[in-house]
Amino acid sequence: MEKSALKSWVPIDIDLAGQRYLEGTKLTRAAELDNNVELIDPKLDALYNYNDEAQRAVANARPWAKDPNYFKSVRISAVALIKMTMHARSGGALEVMGLMQGYVDDETFIVTDAFRLPVEGTETRVNAQNEANEYLVEYLDLCRAQGRKENVVGWYHSHPGYGCWLSGIDVETQALQQKYQEPFLAVVVDPDRTINAGKVEIGAFRTYPGDHKPETASSLASDGFQAVPLAKAAEFGAHSNRYYSLEVSHFKSTLDTHLLELLWHKYWVQTLSQSPLLTNRDYGNKQMLDLSSKLKEATSALVRNRPTHSMLLGGGGGGAGVGGVGGNGAGGGGGGGGGGGGSATDKAHEKLVQESNLIASKEMSGFMAAQIKAKVFNDLGRQT
Repeated sequence: MEKSALKSWVPIDIDLAGQRYLEGTKLTRAAELDNNVELIDPKLDALYNYNDEAQRAVANARPWAKDPNYFKSVRISAVALIKMTMHARSGGALEVMGLMQGYVDDETFIVTDAFRLPVEGTETRVNAQNEANEYLVEYLDLCRAQGRKENVVGWYHSHPGYGCWLSGIDVETQALQQKYQEPFLAVVVDPDRTINAGKVEIGAFRTYPGDHKPETASSLASDGFQAVPLAKAAEFGAHSNRYYSLEVSHFKSTLDTHLLELLWHKYWVQTLSQSPLLTNRDYGNKQMLDLSSKLKEATSALVRNRPTHSMLLGGGGGGAGVGGVGGNGAGGGGGGGGGGGGSATDKAHEKLVQESNLIASKEMSGFMAAQIKAKVFNDLGRQT
C-alpha cells in the first residue's frame, strides 16, 4: 500500500493516537481476546469492500420495515473502535458524539470507520448544532473524493460512568434517525468502565416503531445486573420497551494488525508501568460515593418499613408499605402493612451487595497487580 493511502486510513497523529490508545483502552494482545477482535481474510479483507449497487438494492427493498427486530448484530472494525473509545475518553465527564460509516450485510451492520462531531456536550446530554451539520457534509464529500463511499450507518455517544443504555432523549434521537435515514444504528460507549474493566464497554441499539409493542423489555445487562449511579436510577430502564440491543463483535484487517503491532512495540512500557489504582482513581471515588448515597437511602427505606409495636401484636391494620429502592408494595391485612415491599427491599439490598463486591474486587485486582509488579521488578538481580 502506498504511503498516501496509508495516511488516508490513519488521519490522526500516530504518536498521540498510539499513546492514548494503549493508555486509554489497554487493547493489547490480551485485551484483543477480551474484546473478541477477529482477523478477517488476509487476502481479500472482504469486509472493507463496499458494493454500491448491492447497498442500493437493500435500501430499495427495506427488509427492516417488515420486521422491527430485523437487525441482529453489528461488527465494528478495530479502527472505528479505537476512534470511538479515544473520543469518549477525551471528553472526560462530558458526553461526546460522533457518527459511524459502513454498510449493512443481511441482518448485520458493518462499521468500518467512525469520526467525531464538533458538538456541545454536558454530563447528561449532547446537542448537535449547525456547525456539526456543516462538518458532516464536508467530511463525507472529502471521503468520497478519496474513494471512501461508505455511507453513515449510525451515531455513537458516550455515557461516562453510567453504563450502555438509551435515555429518553437518546431513544427520541434514534427513532427520528430511523424514520428518515434508515438503516441507522445507535452505539453507546462508557469510557470510565472501559478503563476500569480493561475492555471496551460498548452497546448497540435500535428503536421500535411507535406502534410496536415488544413481548419482552430490552435486556440491559447480560447477567441481569448493571450498576447505575443514583442520579440515573430513575431513568435507567424507563424506556427499555422502546428499543432492543444488538450483539456486538469486532474485526481487524491486515493493515490494522500491522499498525497495532507497531503501537504495541512502541508503548508497551507505558502500558506495563501504569497502575489501575491511579488510572481509575477518580472513577473509583465516584463509585464509592454513589454507593454510600444508595446505602443511606436503603437504610432510610428499611427504617420506614420497620413494623411498629402494634403491628407486631397483630393490632395493626393494612396500609401502604414503601418498597424502598426499586418500588412500592401495598400493605396486606391485619398486621401486614408494608409486607409487599419486603421483596423489593431485599432485591435492592442484593443489588447493593453486588455493587459493593464489584467495587471491592476491582480495587483488590488493582492492588494485586501493583504487588506483582513490585515483586517482579524490585527483586530483579537479588538472590533468593
